[in-house]
Amino acid sequence: MKGLYCKSAVSDAEPKFVIQETTLPDALINHQVRVQVKACGLSPLDLKLLSDVGDQRDLIPVGREVAGVILQVGPKVTSFHPEDEVVGILPLDAPCSGLCDIIDIDEHYLVQKPEKLSSVCVAAALRDGLCAYTALHTHARMAAGQTVLVMDGASPFGLMCVQLAGYHGAKVLTTSHSPDTHAFLEQLRPSVARVIPVYTGSDMLPLVLEETGGLGVDIVVDSGVRLQEENDRETDEDKLLPHKHDIISALGVGGHWVTSHQDLQLDPPDCRLLHLKSASISFLNPEVWTASSAQQGRYLGF
Repeated sequence: MKGLYCKSAVSDAEPKFVIQETTLPDALINHQVRVQVKACGLSPLDLKLLSDVGDQRDLIPVGREVAGVILQVGPKVTSFHPEDEVVGILPLDAPCSGLCDIIDIDEHYLVQKPEKLSSVCVAAALRDGLCAYTALHTHARMAAGQTVLVMDGASPFGLMCVQLAGYHGAKVLTTSHSPDTHAFLEQLRPSVARVIPVYTGSDMLPLVLEETGGLGVDIVVDSGVRLQEENDRETDEDKLLPHKHDIISALGVGGHWVTSHQDLQLDPPDCRLLHLKSASISFLNPEVWTASSAQQGRYLGF
């Protein structure tokens, strides 16, 4: 049986991807289940995160969001039976690639697959859906009637946030990065209160304040941030990202900013403005649920 693995680079060289033969043990132990994989998502590998948590393996499995059918269960498995359709995310230290035909995984990383969704749909949406839920509910404590600003609402993660916020009764504002994504966001249902076309050079902050009567939004969820003013080394995509000061200025009193920017730096004036608004900021780490055994039950409860 073959799987796809990433051979981590020794220096700054580009990592290489290799196909590796793998074998499974004859018998399952304790809470393990054997799953025939029907679909697998391909999310980017964060090699720096793996290094930070002490994962020094030469071969890193590729593909962790899986959907499939259970073939066999271990002696202590209580949640599943053979032929159950399941979906889950392999942990960071999983030995096998989700792109293998058959994998062994602990039952606590799996949930039942919704009947109305295909395996391909579930595997593709799982990671971004879980990140959106974590950002809006776990971090920001979103409630009906609040105003949510989602950056780049047509990205996979942004779209999940826009839809989740809309279905929970929040007023949603978002930004678009091209004419096509702008048209796409305009026709979403539930509808978005305002789509801000930052690709045209529109200044986001005054439009947000206009839409909220000058009060600002309750929640901001970003997909990247500009820390400095524009410079010659910025790409076209970088120029579409919001500046950190604009995000803080767009927050209302008691607002919450959820950021995916790992190296965010706040200057004293930024902190002062957050303090004046009694606002808060939290960092979104997509791996937090599977990396923390203490949070595993809440992760499965989603």
